[in-house]
Amino acid sequence: MDRDFLIDLFAPFGAVTIRRMFSGFGISADEITFALVIRDSLYFRADEVDWVKFEAEGSQPFQYSTRQRTVVVKSYWRLPDRLLDDPDELAEWARVALAAARRAALAKPRKPRGAKTGVKKTLGTKVQDGTRTPKPASAKVASPKIASGKTASAKTASAETAGAKLAARRLRKAGAVSKVRPSGSKRSPAR
Repeated sequence: MDRDFLIDLFAPFGAVTIRRMFSGFGISADEITFALVIRDSLYFRADEVDWVKFEAEGSQPFQYSTRQRTVVVKSYWRLPDRLLDDPDELAEWARVALAAARRAALAKPRKPRGAKTGVKKTLGTKVQDGTRTPKPASAKVASPKIASGKTASAKTASAETAGAKLAARRLRKAGAVSKVRPSGSKRSPAR
């Protein structure tokens, strides 16, 4: 199904917007998507009210397969093929599908335009859904720095270096080796 065929098919219904979507098209009216064209099949939006009508026609809901399972999307049902030859009846089904899409849009909670969702972190508080709550006592430190002013990873690295220095000092005391510079150290060997 191409764009021109769809425009002609939906002419009795009225003005529609056809956009590329996935491997096919999304068909909408009044900025509400009520039909999909996927793999050359036309699927209309439906809800519990309309499922019986589609089932009576022998229609199936949209489905796709993943590696683990087959996913059935009961909100879109395949349009019976006979309706492709009857544009007036197709327009009636399209009106029903648009009504189902509107009901679904009303049922979905709307978020304000430009609003960001999720958890925002600020100094001393967490912001979730516009409300501020204090951070737990274990999270009072604002940055990963520790008392010495070094970050935790720098502290770990300096502990490893200190351990290597201690081992070298013990070997020197035992007379096993002369003064050894720890690996990774940028300091001169003589101190």
